[in-house]
Amino acid sequence: MKRSYISEVKTGERNKIQGFIENIRNKSKMAFLVVKDITGKMQIVVEKEKYSPEILEKIDALTIQSVITVEGEVVANDYVKLNGMEMIPDILEIDSVAEALPIQVDSKADNESDINLKMDYRWVDLRTDENTLIFKIQSYMVKIMRDFLTDKDFLEIHSPKLIGSASESGSSVFEVDYYDRKAYLAQSPQFYKQMAMAAGFDKVFEVGPVFRAEKSYTSRHATEYTSFDLEMSYIDSFHDVMTFEEELLIDMLEKISAKYGEEIKEKFGLEVIIPKTPFPVITVKDLYSELETRYGYIVPEGEKGDLTREAEELSYKLSQDKYNSEFLFVTDFDSEKRAFYHMRENGVPQGYDLLWRGVEITSGAQREHRYDELKKVTEEMGLGEDVKFYLEFFKYGCPAHGGFAIGVDRLTMLLLGLHIKDAMFIFRGPNRLNP
Repeated sequence: MKRSYISEVKTGERNKIQGFIENIRNKSKMAFLVVKDITGKMQIVVEKEKYSPEILEKIDALTIQSVITVEGEVVANDYVKLNGMEMIPDILEIDSVAEALPIQVDSKADNESDINLKMDYRWVDLRTDENTLIFKIQSYMVKIMRDFLTDKDFLEIHSPKLIGSASESGSSVFEVDYYDRKAYLAQSPQFYKQMAMAAGFDKVFEVGPVFRAEKSYTSRHATEYTSFDLEMSYIDSFHDVMTFEEELLIDMLEKISAKYGEEIKEKFGLEVIIPKTPFPVITVKDLYSELETRYGYIVPEGEKGDLTREAEELSYKLSQDKYNSEFLFVTDFDSEKRAFYHMRENGVPQGYDLLWRGVEITSGAQREHRYDELKKVTEEMGLGEDVKFYLEFFKYGCPAHGGFAIGVDRLTMLLLGLHIKDAMFIFRGPNRLNP
């Protein structure tokens, strides 16, 4: 008999379901099992005097989180909380018996030690209703953004993650042995997105892993994460990129809210707020001025060309108090704080950071597409051989272009109010390389 998902079963019909046992009440005359699959839960009722010793022995052998296959008739029962129905089985098979669990499923982590223990047994931890919902939402989030771009004729590319020279700044990269020479894990697909612009692909995006060899021990950093990158040609300025990102995020949040808004509120206690456009924009200089005037936050002059972590956090309060917005674009960073490939006008990088709920989710910019200008900047910065192959992309004609990247895991974290470790299927950090 073909398996049915629990969400699909109907009363008055014979069904076959498979899943994990979430609860067992094995009494002298009756046994009640709650079976869970990815779509829902079903109560299985066994009136023992009606069953063979063989089935009763199987029931006695069952443990919480064992996996079983059950066939039988599904009947209506108004007293059953799980959808008002239950299954009366005539076939019960044990697929896998679970040993005593190393962690408590459905428990909340109160501290970093608890989170790390859950990460040690991530495959067990992921069985909770909340975790299932997290990754349903994340999967749908990526689908929405991918559909948004493909509907606008973006091409999806898949760039290499092994590269021959240290990407971007040359720092914070993982070095690996590659036959008779060194290779590196890519920090981003940035160079290859721009190569696609030089190839005439016009608009591209990629969803894939990126690697950062930074020893950051925070609730929002990881050494490997999933990045949603895009690049587009024939822009007039980086403001075109900002406007496009607004459209992408609003479309995503609207559709997430429509499909999962109530469950997010129920499970995570957060509203999915749809932002109004345009998102507020402030220069980094004016941001620090506002933070000092309003909240007494002062940093040394030498730090005002970029955002400190405290400034990011306070920006959420500012964006709500001043603009009634969860989102805030910050522009006009100091030149030395931005990547060499950001276009500059009068020394000012033509790019931005986008903050959501006080956390950076995007760095975006118009890129420098003029070969002579790029060559001059790289020579001034002493980048030399590290970017020689990259400069070749711009020798033979390249349109004006720009783009941005969004961390899928960080988006999930902020949407649902999570620790970054809970927002990722498998977390990688300075102290974690397993499972």
